[in-house]
Amino acid sequence: MKADAIKLDGKKAGSVDLDDAIFGLEPRADILQRVVRWQRNNAQAGTHKVKTRSEVSYSTKKIYRQKGTGGARHGARSAPIFRGGGVYKGPTPRSHGHDLPKKVRKLGLMHALSAKQAAGELVILDGIDLKDAKTGALAKQIKELGWKRALIIDGAEVNGDFVKAARNIDGLDVLPTQGANVYDILKRDTLVITKAGVEALEARLK
Repeated sequence: MKADAIKLDGKKAGSVDLDDAIFGLEPRADILQRVVRWQRNNAQAGTHKVKTRSEVSYSTKKIYRQKGTGGARHGARSAPIFRGGGVYKGPTPRSHGHDLPKKVRKLGLMHALSAKQAAGELVILDGIDLKDAKTGALAKQIKELGWKRALIIDGAEVNGDFVKAARNIDGLDVLPTQGANVYDILKRDTLVITKAGVEALEARLK
């Protein structure tokens, strides 16, 4: 399929051929959900921890005699039923990650790109070379283009001057092709891919 390309100043910059096998699929919500869930679970720290009965700071001395008090039988204040006692079967550090076949991950990225194309939220950019690598100047251009929450995907390497100018602009993210992922693509309102990024993505996903 053909897609129009623009420059950062909004002027036309010809057109680009997009591979239908990557940008023309019928988006499947089930595949996207699986990949996003896999990403978020792998990103989860899993450092949650509570103290068990053996770890709380209490004496192990029997708190009162076994018989004759008229009360229940207890051995130590560290028991879970007491205030300040250990937690029974609480969370411990663990990994929340799980495996997902590479084919499904690859398919998820293709469906995410297709979803943006189908929704009219895909913009092809001629390039991100800046004459004046200033945050203020770039922010003005982004505002004129109407990008409020955008992700820009460049080729194998991202222009360093552009990254410096863009890193303090709210709602704008810049990634190289290898960093392109389903979660970041779906959470942004606009997906912007440079011509170099399109070529690199097609090479990566074929």
